[in-house]
Parts: sequence; C-alpha cells; structure tokens
Amino acid sequence: MQLDPTEIAPAVTRLRRAQGQLAGVLRMLDEGADCKSVVTQLAAVSKALDRAGFAIISTGMAQCLRDPDGEGTLDRDEMEKLFLSLA
Repeated sequence: MQLDPTEIAPAVTRLRRAQGQLAGVLRMLDEGADCKSVVTQLAAVSKALDRAGFAIISTGMAQCLRDPDGEGTLDRDEMEKLFLSLA
C-alpha cells in the first residue's frame, strides 16, 4: 500500500523535527552534557518517532477503510502487526 504524500505530510514534518532533535542529542553527548539533559532530549526524540509512526499507521488504516479492495492494501492482521510493532 502506498501512502498519499499529502496525508502523511504532518508525520514527515514530525520526523524531520525528530532528526534535528537526535542531532542535538549527539552534539550534547560529544560536548559532555549532563545525563538528565541528554535523557530528557532523548525521550523527546523517542516520543516524536512514536507519534510519527502512529500517524503513518493511522493514515494507512484510513486509506484501507476508504478502499478495502485497493491494490496493495494490508489486511487486518498486517495492520494490527504494524500497530503493535510500535507499542
């Protein structure tokens, strides 16, 4: 199933932000930042990645509901497996 780029644009934006946050975490580690600051930023990256993943799966689910017989759509078990992979 191919996702509509306009529908996943918010997830892409979130991933780009997470990419910047991750670069910041690496920079903090290189500069010897304190543990609490690093872990706080790392948690923010992790949360951003999770939210992007859930948004992408949600978009895919909605797309499957709109066109259940479409080419390349995932069945219920495949969608559930994707969803649980993020849990």
